[in-house]
Amino acid sequence: MMNRAERNVEILLVEDNPNDVELILHVFRWCNLSDQVHVAWDGEEALDFIFGTGSYAHRDTQKKPKVILLDLKLPKIDGLEVLRRIRENPHTRTIPVVVLTSSKEERDVVDSYNLGVNSYIVKPVKFDEFANVIRDLGLYWRFVNVPPVKKDE
Repeated sequence: MMNRAERNVEILLVEDNPNDVELILHVFRWCNLSDQVHVAWDGEEALDFIFGTGSYAHRDTQKKPKVILLDLKLPKIDGLEVLRRIRENPHTRTIPVVVLTSSKEERDVVDSYNLGVNSYIVKPVKFDEFANVIRDLGLYWRFVNVPPVKKDE
């Protein structure tokens, strides 16, 4: 039986807040999007997953997520550094990254876009608004967005 890291993960959620993870996964289950979501709890785990290192050394890195939902305020390695490393690598630079954070700091917004983020979303405080944002994000990136055609990398 395959574990989550070996399946074709379509959404990589990088989030350290258990309450936010629970809510996001709940909304994805409600929209039938939860079957191919992997959660990384800090920046180091996210990079290990993306690049097939550490505890994910066995993972097939040719199976890239369709989108990465990335919090900025993460333990070990912050979200901006995760984004920087994703964009610096030719194999991963085209993976769509959406910053999903509570930070409204202009510096975080500017730095994220300068590093090539596809979208910057401040987490709504109200439950219904947050759930709607998560639903729309999941549906858009999984079914609507058209990624670049794979070429030999």
